[in-house]
Amino acid sequence: SRFETCWPALMKDSHGVIIIFNPELPSHLKEIEMWYSCFVQQQPLLDSQCLLVAHHKPGGAGDTENLSLAYPLNKLKLIHSNLEEDPEDVRMEFIKYFRSIITIINESRDREEMSIIS
Repeated sequence: SRFETCWPALMKDSHGVIIIFNPELPSHLKEIEMWYSCFVQQQPLLDSQCLLVAHHKPGGAGDTENLSLAYPLNKLKLIHSNLEEDPEDVRMEFIKYFRSIITIINESRDREEMSIIS
């Protein structure tokens, strides 16, 4: 990818990764493995700091709702977004995800402060 030189700058000090893909494209399913490897495993971030979003376009095939991803992607939180049908569900999932990231940040900051004190 022509943007690979920018990746280290994008990753620096990041606390979470959201990977949005089209579940109807087999090529996307291969690509998300690469994104996960580069942006989550190599940082390293916890799996709980990564959110997968299978985005369904209006009028797309409906059978991708039962998407089963292979290991290690099947360990990640996966949400389906269909902004025509349930934008509110997607919003709630994003809020939950952001709350979990904030919790992780606060916990690691507390650990750092304790290690400085002790």
